[in-house]
Formats: sequence, structure tokens, C-alpha cells
Amino acid sequence: MISIPLWLTAEHACSYLDDRQSRSAVVDPDFMLNPQFYSRLIEQGFRRSGDQVYKPYCDGCQACVPTRIPVAEFLADRRQKRCAKRNEQTRVSIKPAEFDPRHFDLYRRYQAARHDKGQTADISPKDYLQFLGSSWCDTWFVEFSISGELAAIAVVDVLDHALSAVYTFFDPEFDDYSPGVFAVLWQIEQARKLNLDYVYLGFWIKDCRKMSYKNQYQPLQGLIGQQWQPIS
Repeated sequence: MISIPLWLTAEHACSYLDDRQSRSAVVDPDFMLNPQFYSRLIEQGFRRSGDQVYKPYCDGCQACVPTRIPVAEFLADRRQKRCAKRNEQTRVSIKPAEFDPRHFDLYRRYQAARHDKGQTADISPKDYLQFLGSSWCDTWFVEFSISGELAAIAVVDVLDHALSAVYTFFDPEFDDYSPGVFAVLWQIEQARKLNLDYVYLGFWIKDCRKMSYKNQYQPLQGLIGQQWQPIS
């Protein structure tokens, strides 16, 4: 059994719940990670941001629940079926996790539409790749094109037994196509084709609107009390 060294971050304001403080347990950056190690860590509730692997370790709070979809059991609801139908002509292409100026431009436009435009101007190509890429993980940048135009990018990690949805960004002009929903549906179908068991969706936070949507994908499992169990 291999012991993995962890560090605790200092407390800081929670990014998701206004009245909370948060901190994380972070894998020592000098520890040599690979997709096989990460496959075991994600089963224990860890996620990656760039090369950094972490999980919430907050005093008195367990609001962040790691989630995954058992793809063999997933059944699309009416809204998801409509989304799939709207995207019947959407072209999908798997690309390596490398810098592409078209992807970067789309990322900046997405961030400007949802966050402070002044801050978006300061995002550099290095910042972008440090957030989404990884030097040790098997990662795809999946392109979704509509009518010949780049509409969305899904950043997807390929693990031993699963796909992990890292991040999705899209052109706000294609919002009517629900590209975020379609990206998840595509990952579920792709996992089935590859005979993988799960799609990991990251953290579900019941009281945070931008993180609570994940329970729309059913059946959904959450890591609660160190056991994977259904979230209805």
C-alpha cells in the first residue's frame, strides 16, 4: 500500500457558500501522480485542478459531495432527450489537451459572459492551461461544433474505469443548444462505448445553484460518509 502525502491549505472564504470558510487537503505536488493513482484518488472524493489534486477538508461542513453517474443505469429525462435531439447535427471531435488559440478565445468569451470582464482580460494562455491541462493525466479537449462554428469545449479526463468531467465552456450565442447538458450526455455515451463504469461530475452542493444541477442526472451517486450512495 502506497502512502500519499497530503497538505492542508489555510482557511479562506468559500467560493460556493457565502457564510462559510473552506480549506482543502492537497496531494503533495512533489508526489509523482499518474492516471492510475488518480483513478484510485477520485474514488475517494479527490478532484484535480491543473496538476493539483485536492478534496474539501472543511471544519464542521460536508456540503461538497463528490458525485458520479453509473453510466449503465443512466436514463435521460425529458429535458435531456430534447437537448440530445437539438444537438443531432452537432459535430464532436476529440483533441489533445494542448493550447489552441480558438479554444482560448472561446474560454475568454465564456468567462467574460459569466464573470468580471476586467478580470477576464488578465487571463493568460499559461493561466488557462494551468487550470485545465495536466502534465500527468490523460486528458481530452473535446470540441463541439454547430453549423461549422466552434460552440463548446469539454475538458475530460480518461481514467481506468471512468471519464471525469473537468470543465465545460461554450459560446454564449449557442446557449439555446444547452451545450453544458449535451457535453455531459456525450460523456455518458462515450463512457458506455469504452465499457467504462462511471462519469465523475465533481462536487454537488445542494444549496449552491451553480453546483446543485448535478442531481438532474439520474441515477446519481454521492460519496457520503466514505460510501457511494444514491442522491435522488
